[in-house]
Amino acid sequence: MDESFDAFVVRRHGDDVERAIEKMQVDDLPDGEVLVAVQWSCVNYKDAMASAPGHRVARVSPLVPGVDLAGVVVGPGHSALTAGTAVLAHGGDIGVGRHGGFAGYARLRAEDVVPLPAGLSARQAMIVGTAGFTAALSIDELERHRLRPGDGPVLVTGASGGVGSVSVALLATRGYEVVASTGKDDEHPWLASLGAARVIGRQELDEAPGRVLGSELWAAAVDCVGGDTLARVLRTLRYGAAVAASGLTGGSALETTVFPFITRQVALLGVDSVSTGPGLRRQVWQRLAGDLRPPDFEALVDSEIGLDAVANALDRILHGGVRGRILVRLDHGPAL
Repeated sequence: MDESFDAFVVRRHGDDVERAIEKMQVDDLPDGEVLVAVQWSCVNYKDAMASAPGHRVARVSPLVPGVDLAGVVVGPGHSALTAGTAVLAHGGDIGVGRHGGFAGYARLRAEDVVPLPAGLSARQAMIVGTAGFTAALSIDELERHRLRPGDGPVLVTGASGGVGSVSVALLATRGYEVVASTGKDDEHPWLASLGAARVIGRQELDEAPGRVLGSELWAAAVDCVGGDTLARVLRTLRYGAAVAASGLTGGSALETTVFPFITRQVALLGVDSVSTGPGLRRQVWQRLAGDLRPPDFEALVDSEIGLDAVANALDRILHGGVRGRILVRLDHGPAL
């Protein structure tokens, strides 16, 4: 196959980064079993780090970023997939160690490819993307830990971010009483529209400064921040509750005590969407097309762009100027 296609390519030259749209051939793609004609991708914070000076997220150069993609199989190789199958892919080293979704084609390992669940379009899958998958995986983990609607308020920290905002919407869809925490006052109405029963400021989490335990407030929590925020959440969880943690924006250090774990039997559940096994990955995506399906996909969308606007979108997301998902539409296939 010798068809050329456009790709957004990042090249590193020492500490400098060059970003441009280039023509590529299918033969330029890395080894893999499955060739996909990409229809949709989306912009993530990880894509911004992979394409910015001073970050070491990208492991190869040149690199086509785009940790999420959805499209149609055109070359199934020796996989169990067939040509024409609608698929999505994320995780593994897509967009950081091998070319990702900001291109007309992607060649992928079979274990990273998920057949698109019935009732979910390629565009909708990219509205969900890695951020939504991480949110759904967080809820799935909490429910494995016995959380059920009606148990009490569920806290979401960093609620105006990608994982946080989708967590609010999905938890509300499941019937939970959601309390959204954000440091952005102007995002309170938006979070309420996504289903938050209450929106609080970041400072309101510090209800017991200096104490090893605070009041038992939360039946569970989805923490997208880490650091001191996670420590505050741990000391205010109810007895037997759990927090699903996936964020590091507040820092990687966790200064806490053993008191929440021993005297209240709380659990800290780490959530990793990169190395999730194929079986669980497919199961969670089935839930995203079913009981965890967002009630209003468009409410989660910031904008829809082509490859020519990706560079600007990466800069926006790196500097915190995005609310919701930025979709990237490629040239293949129908809009939905």
